[in-house]
Amino acid sequence: MASDQTLSLEQKTVMRLSTQQLRFVKLLEYTAPELEEAIDRELEENPALEVEEEATPAHDDTPAYRYHASNQGEEKVFDFSPADTSETLLDVLLRQLSERTLPEHEKTAARYIIGNIDSNGYLRRPLAGIINDMAFGPGINVSSEEAEAALKTVQDFEPYGVGASDLRECLKLQLIHLPVSEERDDALDIIENQFEAFTMKHSHRIVSGLKISQERVKKAVDLIKSLNPKPGSVYASSYEASNVIIPDLIVNVDDNDISISSNNRIPELVIDKTFSEAMRELTKSAEGRKAKKGNEFIVSRYNDARDFIKILKQRQETLINVMTAIVKIQKEYFLTQDIYQLKPMMIKDISALTGYDLSVVSRATTNKHVATPWGVFPLRFFFSDSIGADNALDGDTLTNRKIEAQIAKLVENEDKRRPLSDEKIRGEMLAMGYDVSRRTIAKYRDRQGIPVARLRKEM
Repeated sequence: MASDQTLSLEQKTVMRLSTQQLRFVKLLEYTAPELEEAIDRELEENPALEVEEEATPAHDDTPAYRYHASNQGEEKVFDFSPADTSETLLDVLLRQLSERTLPEHEKTAARYIIGNIDSNGYLRRPLAGIINDMAFGPGINVSSEEAEAALKTVQDFEPYGVGASDLRECLKLQLIHLPVSEERDDALDIIENQFEAFTMKHSHRIVSGLKISQERVKKAVDLIKSLNPKPGSVYASSYEASNVIIPDLIVNVDDNDISISSNNRIPELVIDKTFSEAMRELTKSAEGRKAKKGNEFIVSRYNDARDFIKILKQRQETLINVMTAIVKIQKEYFLTQDIYQLKPMMIKDISALTGYDLSVVSRATTNKHVATPWGVFPLRFFFSDSIGADNALDGDTLTNRKIEAQIAKLVENEDKRRPLSDEKIRGEMLAMGYDVSRRTIAKYRDRQGIPVARLRKEM
């Protein structure tokens, strides 16, 4: 049976973003370091784009730095440059290995072990896996005994505790390297035989299990607490050194005056004079369009440079406008630094104030940070939802920020020997007029990184 074929016309409206709009959206999503990389890339790829040179008088003894404008003005200067770390954990361990006289296979195994130690100082991979890597990769055959000896050598390196497979072994390695004393021996006994009781903070079980006094348990536990659970963290890795938050915006507060500025690390971009003059000549040419057709490269590069400068300026203006709207809504917070003054605020509120689309506001506040005189905050910090009805106590709207702040305050002031459970925190907040569920308490406690009551208990 033959099938019938029909031809029909359908009309529908489809919204498509222009190339320039797509570039703007992409630039808006970038963080400050990503934006700098994008600018460097554009400068390298487009010969029509260049950094404007600052003119300096030819005959003048004034120091050159006085001709450079400060992006922060004359107020407080924020230094967000990454710290200079000369040595990584890998460098330190390899240097100590080079100072040891070891059999060749054992030294090779030690190098591989060091290469598998993470930034916190832990060796998460089993020795068998490392031995297999050496055999199947460079074809080096190392016995289990040689690998074990290499691991013991690495675990003897500073900072003590590196090369451990878990926290228990890490603490034990650090204790072994301490001078012999009653406290140290008790601490080793706790780690080896009462580690579960120690993690649960059940001092009575340690007392009965080791048959020692409460005072000795306390001294041993204090010694364990003084150890470093992440011995490798004292040396910043190259990734961690580069993973520094660079704010996009700066807010300064002077009495009741709040000023907003861009943390402008962006160079002043201009179109190369050669391309500008070429375009001017093409525009004046009697051939008109015909002249432009033979110079597509000049025209396209010129237009790309012009558009990039335009959308870069548009991005900066968008961030300033969004931050201005945030400050307008959260003015009381910026004047008082009191987290309880944060009002319920959502993306749609900023959209209504600025006239920007919701997606633009969302992109402008994602992974962006602002520096204030009291700290650096993500822009999303200032957004909060209202929870339930108005607060019965004082008529203020209850927000998640208020709940978080109140939980932190209660935990800070609690008796550490009998820390508050989530249910008891709920009871305390209910007495203050905050009607929230235990599940909500647990959610916002976790969000702040506050452990459960059992883990906050002090012996």
